[in-house]
Amino acid sequence: MKLASEIQTLFPNLTVRENQPLSEHTTFRLGGPCPLLIDNPLAHQLPALIQELNKKGVPFLVIGQGSNLVISDKGLDCAIIRFCSGVPDIQTGNNRITVSGDTLLEDFARYTVEENSGDLSYCTGIPGTVGGALAGNAGAFGRQIGDPLLSAEILGLDGTVRTAMPEELKFSYRHSRLKESGEVVLSATFELPQEERRRMQAERKRIMDFRKERHPDWHTTPCAGSVFRNMEPTSAVERRKAAGWFLEKAGAHELQVGGAHLFEKHANMIVGGKGCTAQNVWDLSEQMKQAVQKKFALPLTREVRFLGNFQTSAN
Repeated sequence: MKLASEIQTLFPNLTVRENQPLSEHTTFRLGGPCPLLIDNPLAHQLPALIQELNKKGVPFLVIGQGSNLVISDKGLDCAIIRFCSGVPDIQTGNNRITVSGDTLLEDFARYTVEENSGDLSYCTGIPGTVGGALAGNAGAFGRQIGDPLLSAEILGLDGTVRTAMPEELKFSYRHSRLKESGEVVLSATFELPQEERRRMQAERKRIMDFRKERHPDWHTTPCAGSVFRNMEPTSAVERRKAAGWFLEKAGAHELQVGGAHLFEKHANMIVGGKGCTAQNVWDLSEQMKQAVQKKFALPLTREVRFLGNFQTSAN
């Protein structure tokens, strides 16, 4: 492909590959190919890279660790930019901490404890990048990463960079404006609440033990985390309640489609078994929604993003 060689010439330090299976770049290990994969650009390279793709009329999508994605079996007909690094980029000073959007969230959480630079222990064990975490306002145990944000450097789809304040990003439960806009977090600056290191260490251990006991290990078991958001307070639900509770009561654990089934200890997590396809996961998620709708007359909202073409009727 001429485009691949042109991109490689302009950005010689990047890994540019054609017809790459996206199953290698998501924690669910599913997904067909994309025509072009551009792997691990640095934050300062992204604006020029996106401007070049726009100039050539090439559609693209920026992903992180792929921890909250299910990509269709036919793949995606666009270039994929994988903005994800195993080397943390973090600076501290004046009671503030700035981190690159491609830094893994777990690396960031670990760093804050080791350097005693503020409490982010509730993000322990959550996969994905800091940028992805902000887009989805990730969190746990009643806390979310959008709360301590001071500002973020945001890359628009036209390749321009601007500084955004938290109010502009419109954080809500497991959501931000970034989910709709597709913009990319190049870096983020936080003012984290202070806590004693030993308390943060104890909390990280508690959370790691909790996740080990209740959640599948995504390093060894294909999954994409919680399929549905917890239920927001409504006239039918007085306070936020775990989607897994409704799914359990609706008998979702009995459901299985092909190689996709529910994790035995968590009714809101689909895991992949032998022969699992992305369509299996979609169909099972549809059956889960229908089970809760039938029993409780309540709609579930997906937290996992399904990208590409899926048959919309459940099997």
